[in-house]
Parts: sequence; C-alpha cells; structure tokens
Amino acid sequence: MNYLIIGGNACGMSAAVKLKRNDSKASIIVLEKGNLISFGACGLPYYIADRFSDKNTMIARNIEDFKKLDIDVKLFHEAYSMNAEKKEVYIKNTETNENLTFTYDKLLISTGASPFKPKINGIELENVHTLTKMEDGIAIKEKLKSVKNVIIVGGGFIGLETAEAMTSLGINTTLIERSDRMCEKVFDKEITDILEKKIEECELALKVGEEVIEILGDNGKVTKVVTNKAQYDADLVIIAIGFTPNTEFCKSTGIKMLPNGAIIIDENCKTSIDDIYSGGDCATVKNAVHGGDSYIPLATNANKLGRLIGNTFAGIKSPFQGTLGTSAIRYMDFELACTGINENEAKRLNIEYSTNFIKEYNKTAYTPKGLGYIYIKLVYNKKTRVLLGAQTCGAKGAVLRIDALAVVVFSKMTVDTLGMLDFVYSPPFSGTWDIMNIAGNTSK
Repeated sequence: MNYLIIGGNACGMSAAVKLKRNDSKASIIVLEKGNLISFGACGLPYYIADRFSDKNTMIARNIEDFKKLDIDVKLFHEAYSMNAEKKEVYIKNTETNENLTFTYDKLLISTGASPFKPKINGIELENVHTLTKMEDGIAIKEKLKSVKNVIIVGGGFIGLETAEAMTSLGINTTLIERSDRMCEKVFDKEITDILEKKIEECELALKVGEEVIEILGDNGKVTKVVTNKAQYDADLVIIAIGFTPNTEFCKSTGIKMLPNGAIIIDENCKTSIDDIYSGGDCATVKNAVHGGDSYIPLATNANKLGRLIGNTFAGIKSPFQGTLGTSAIRYMDFELACTGINENEAKRLNIEYSTNFIKEYNKTAYTPKGLGYIYIKLVYNKKTRVLLGAQTCGAKGAVLRIDALAVVVFSKMTVDTLGMLDFVYSPPFSGTWDIMNIAGNTSK
C-alpha cells in the first residue's frame, strides 16, 4: 500500500509516524512545499520577543528523524493540481522548477492554511509581513533592531501575542482591529471589555473599529498605514487577520468544502472522495457541542487528527470524538481562555440558552502574593442546564481552570453538577469554593 501525504507539519507528520509504528512496511511519501517540517509556528511571537534564542527549538523533529523511520520526505514539492479518478497528484519542485506526478493508494491532504492578506494598495511593500513561517520570524527579529513604529493589523490571538512581543521590547506599537472589539469571534463582550481595559493600562495603542484601506511607502518601503479614520507612521507592518486553507489545488476534484475552502471530513477524517483523507488547518473538525462541521485551526486538533489518520490507514478504527476549540492566550500578566461555544454561536444555532458572568479572587485574600480577580462566563442550555461553553480571564489561574470546564462541557454536565464538583482547595490556589463552583451555583 502506497501512502502519499501532502503537507509536512503537525497533522501530516503525526499521521506518518503513527502509520509507520502500526505498519513498519508501509510505503510513505511526504511532500512539503517549504524547507521545514514539524515546525511549531506558535512559538514565533515569543522568538521575536527574545524569550528564547535558538530558533530550532520550534522544530519538533528534523528530517533525519523521519529518514530513520523510513519515511520519505521531499521538501520544496508543492501540489498545484490532482486527478482523483487516476489517483494522481501533480507537483512542482520549486528548487528545480520540474513538474512531477505522484500516485497513491491512499492520500492525506494536510496542507495547512496561509495567512489572509487583504487586497489593498501597498500590501506588497517592503517591511509588510505576516508571521507564520520560520523566515518570517527571522526577518522580523532582524528588522526590530532598527524600527521605531510597528503597526499590527488584526486583533486576534496572533495579533495580540505579537503586540505583547513588541511592547515588551519597548517598541512603539499600534494594533488596529476592524471589528468593534478584540478577539470578537472567540470571546463575548464581557471578556473583551476587560481585555481592552487591560491593554489600555499597557504601552499599546489599541484602535478598534478601524479598517486599513491603504499602506503607503517611500522607495518601496512602508512609511504609513491609512485607515478609514486616521494615518499612522509605520516602519514595520504585521498582518494577522486570519487564515485561508491551502486547498486551491484540489478544488477541481469535487471534494466537498466549506465556503472558505476547508475540506469537509467525517469522524474518520475521510473526505467526500474514496481514499482521500484530510486533517489539520486545511480541514473541518467535528464540533463536540453541536456535532456540526467547524473550522477551528488549532495545533491540538491537527496533531490529534494526524494520529487518528495513522491508525485509520493501518486499519485501526479511531473515530474523532470532536473538539471544543479549547484555547488560551496571555497578554502581559493577563490570561484568557475559552472552550465550547460562546453566546454568539448559541444565538446562531437558535439554542435557548442562559448565561452567567461572575468574578472572584483566584485564591484566598490572606495569601496576597499574586492575588487577583478571575472572571468566568458560562453559556448553558436554559432547559437542560447543560454547560455549552465557558470563557475565563484575569489573574494567574484563569487559563488552567478552562481545562476543568472543558471536561464539564465535553461530558455534557449541568451547571448544577459544576457547582458541586470536587475541585482542589488550598489557600495559595483557590478559595474553599472555587470560582468554578461559584459560577455553577449562581447560574439561575
């Protein structure tokens, strides 16, 4: 059996290794369009902030590790088309400019996603970057030695993490978000209001409700960013406004996709075409709350699906149990996390729901070191009282509590059960009633 994997990062390489461990004789070829495999882009904001110096620590495994497993990895091989009936994928070797054809018995499309770049004048000027590749991080880190004004376009996780990196280095930074509030797709207004107040206390200029309409330059290099409300000086611009699945090459096959190009897969990661599977940031995932197809590009999902595909290819049934999109971020000492669905999603799904939003100390008041407030918002079914989603923010401990809340959501427990769960108590870590208990017990 010949297995062809297109895409050599989290999902693709996890699948290749798991398959090889299940079937040492499996013939596996991995095609990667870039020059790296198993690269963890999540570390890039921390790399440019000088939190660590060795860029190679962002690489989980190098190509030699896979060669030892008899996995054939080919770099600089980019798919540009395919024929599902013939089981052929058409590849360009970007080093030699040679066109190649690869065949398969089973195919995994794990091509990930690329940063979305708006169609505005000046987007191609020098010093306008995205931040998803190793070379992005290297280039930006070098340029930070001489820049004075940085503009970040996009108020999601990457934009916020990058803004923290810049301000921690003492660089004058402005973050521009088109929506009326930060992280709008993930967090509800109660949470983002607190986040934005925290940002105002730090040395970051936040501009919400502004849309970038043009980037100006001089001698080919960026000098200003123009929005619908103002102009800002800029020596460096970082675009962080979302992702587009890398699936253009397979659209002619008729594979079913979401409108954004994400490949729709079933619980076994199979696409609508036999012998073609997909996973990672180019594909959908099953939402564990409502059971529908969601696009949630997270490294956690990609790694899990890769492992399951490696089992499936070897004939081991490992259906995906679904995801809650559990995720977290930190801005300076302020933590935020979420799991399940938020209030906007509940409205979209026409769920009859209720919410509860509370704040409480993260531990007992007589242990003052690190004492601060944690805020929790619960979204739960009004009739059944089953917890559908949760969001946390605040002082130390806010993020770690989302892990327990994720278990509650996944297990379809009620807010009443949450109120009486046996969470740890010790004065340096929580009150006798943890805030999660209090949130459950005060949900009416």
